[in-house]
Amino acid sequence: IALALFAAGVLALALPPLEGIALPGYVAIACLLLGAVFLTPSIASTVFARLRTDGPAWRQVAVAQLRGTARRATVSIAAVLVSFSLMVAMAIMVFSFRMSLEAWMQRILPADLYVRAGSAAAGAYLDVNAQRSITALPEIARADFVKFQDVLLPGERLPLTIIARPILESTADQVIPIRRSASGPAPQGAIPVWASEAALDLRGFDVGTEFDLPIDGKVVRATVRGIWRDYERPGGSIVMNRETFIELSGERTATTAALWLREGTAAEEFSGRLRDAIARSGDYDVAIPGEIRKRSLALFDRTFAVTYLLEAVAVLIGLFGISASTSSQVLARRGEFGMLRHLGVTRREIGRMLAFEGAALGAIGVAAGLVVGAIVSMILIFVVNRQSFHWTMDVHVPWGLLAILSVLLIGAAAATAAFSGRRAMGEDV
Repeated sequence: IALALFAAGVLALALPPLEGIALPGYVAIACLLLGAVFLTPSIASTVFARLRTDGPAWRQVAVAQLRGTARRATVSIAAVLVSFSLMVAMAIMVFSFRMSLEAWMQRILPADLYVRAGSAAAGAYLDVNAQRSITALPEIARADFVKFQDVLLPGERLPLTIIARPILESTADQVIPIRRSASGPAPQGAIPVWASEAALDLRGFDVGTEFDLPIDGKVVRATVRGIWRDYERPGGSIVMNRETFIELSGERTATTAALWLREGTAAEEFSGRLRDAIARSGDYDVAIPGEIRKRSLALFDRTFAVTYLLEAVAVLIGLFGISASTSSQVLARRGEFGMLRHLGVTRREIGRMLAFEGAALGAIGVAAGLVVGAIVSMILIFVVNRQSFHWTMDVHVPWGLLAILSVLLIGAAAATAAFSGRRAMGEDV
């Protein structure tokens, strides 16, 4: 049954999303978790058969008990396996997303200061006078002006964002985070553009694709020279050279400005003088990249805070599974504990025996959960995330966090088992 479920999960991964919902990915995760649960008795029997039978009497009894009740132990192991695998999967996915987002912002915000027009209001822009006021300041060594404009392609309801900025084919990978690039020269007469991953998924703009691009009432031929990662516009975007955009549209306004300061100029102090210099020509926001990254990551952490709460609840449910299983077995083993007490086994040794059994069950659940959770995280990152949001991320594993969680969960399983058997240890033999 487990192998059949695993095979069904692999087949589900080959299916496309259903109306934009990554349903095949979720089906694959469900098949993987169910398959792991069905495989738990075999895993438990194999591991328990290899436990050492020497040592103190309480340990020998604990090993014999685990071997004799391997199938009943499935309840405890499966509860930990499912809950911990989901925690591992979410931890890897969230950590990978956060690290990828931070690296993306480091790459996409290389300047010392950024100016944005109109507090992000729709239709706001930096006019030519404002651009001249900025470039005339002696503290500025370089200024790159960027224009964002939404266009609607024929037959589509979702607009495509054109990002007009200084960019050349020879240095494109230094300006934006390129994932794949074209190898040969661009077709004659076609404008080179770089499409985001969302534009690839939603519109099929792969490397080498040529398409008609409407700009200011004209239709020009564009060719995709590369695919880049864009976490800001899930509807898709393309990057093109700003000078080319100005030639086609005659539009010289800009939406944002990236400013590099001369050596020795403090960004925090200069930002105030910059505001005074351009305030007379409009309403503008001035921000330091460090502040942008800090606010963005703080928002990210608040967004995923509920995820960590759900993970804690999932693990708590797993511990309840161990508690319920141990409690039921303790009730059935009261006679056994009474006999052990008559033979000289102390209450403390019975507690150790139960803790050992709980730790063994928890360890198997944690080990299997790490493997299953890692696989689930890959499905979340490469399938569910891509089909849902149309962007990729790099895999980053929080090894330290997973190690701490594993040790804590095994310890909690041991303590839970011992606590659940406290009544058996206190009864009159």
